[in-house]
Amino acid sequence: MEQPDSGAEPAGAAGDAAEALDRPLPEGVRRRVVALVSDAFGGLTVAELPTQLRQYARFTPSRRAKFAGNAMAAALESDPVFRQRIAERLTQAQPELCGALTAGSPPAAADPLDVAAAAYVLRPTGWVKLVAAAGEEAQRADAERADEAGRRELERLREELVEARGLTKSETERLRTELETARKEAESLRRKLRSAQSDVKRGEAALRRVNAEIDTIRSEAAVQVSAAESESRRLKARLGEAEAAVEAGRRAAREGRSVEDMRLRLLLDTVLESAQGLRRELALPPASVHPADTVDAVEPGRMSPKDIAARALSETDPALLDQLLALPQAHLVVDGYNVTKTGYPTMPLEKQRLRLLGGLSMLAAQTGAEITCVFDGAELAAPVLLAPPRGVRVLFSKPGVTADELIRQLVRAEPPGRPVVVVSTDREVADGVAKAGARPVASVLLLKRLSRV
Repeated sequence: MEQPDSGAEPAGAAGDAAEALDRPLPEGVRRRVVALVSDAFGGLTVAELPTQLRQYARFTPSRRAKFAGNAMAAALESDPVFRQRIAERLTQAQPELCGALTAGSPPAAADPLDVAAAAYVLRPTGWVKLVAAAGEEAQRADAERADEAGRRELERLREELVEARGLTKSETERLRTELETARKEAESLRRKLRSAQSDVKRGEAALRRVNAEIDTIRSEAAVQVSAAESESRRLKARLGEAEAAVEAGRRAAREGRSVEDMRLRLLLDTVLESAQGLRRELALPPASVHPADTVDAVEPGRMSPKDIAARALSETDPALLDQLLALPQAHLVVDGYNVTKTGYPTMPLEKQRLRLLGGLSMLAAQTGAEITCVFDGAELAAPVLLAPPRGVRVLFSKPGVTADELIRQLVRAEPPGRPVVVVSTDREVADGVAKAGARPVASVLLLKRLSRV
């Protein structure tokens, strides 16, 4: 804080020419003045203090110097009475210094800052010079200390520079050595890397060869497994057929008739109905045999599924199915799920079966043909509670037997010469039943015919 340009008169010096500082109080002197006032502050009563300082009466000297320094310096400058009281306390505390200042001969060994602070409080004659001289001495001392510190710092920096240069040189040498070592190691690593890359390429080539061999082995194994599964299915089918034949034989034995008797009887019925059909088709009147009947001549032959197939009808024309079912004793065998999954695959299996069997029942009523519908038993999660519709035989394949195998068994069970029509889009089923003498037709053909029912 800058001090005012003029100071107040000290007590007992009225009438003398007033002395005043022509520059701010040096900072060092100001700190000493504040310290002196703070120390003497405690010896005064509250009433003896200026109004603005009474709030700091209970503070410790260090807190007063910290928080009330500016206020105490202002009061000391502007209040002569307060300054006089502080001067009295200072005289009591430092009588020798104060006496020497009053006599005009400050002790030479005293601290210049203490002398200037005491002179500022006591205001003896020539106090301004003492304060100025103390300020210059403090500045000179500070400058000398700064110079000394600068010299020491410069010396320290020089020593650090020499040490740093030495360290830098040794570090440079070390880094050069390490760099050379690193270069050699890098070159060695490059050689190792090239060798490793060559090994990797050879390994990859060997791995590709091994993978190719593994793929070949897997393919061969898959073929062998497929062949084994096919053979297993064939053997299972033959076993199923054998078991079915045994079961059929047992049933025939229990009922007192053989399968051959049934086949012969069915064939006889077929021949009789064929003869009746020819009679109706030729519109022959009932008559007994005449001698002319024994004359060799061309007679219309009995129509067979092959004769029907030779007519100019498309394989997808429903009329073709009507002609086949019009044959005497015709038997229609339907691959159930093959038809339903062709016509309405999105429906649940139960509804697929009901819809197909409903159409087949109406077809049986219209044509009078024997109709058997075969479903794959592997599709069943539980036994089916199903009442077959009138005129339709419903069969499910046994566990381990497919619907295709059951259809082939049905075809082989028929006597030669009976018209058997098999509805399935499965090429394997169609080829198999064709070899057994049956007439295969596509599932679409049956679906078109049922849409007309």
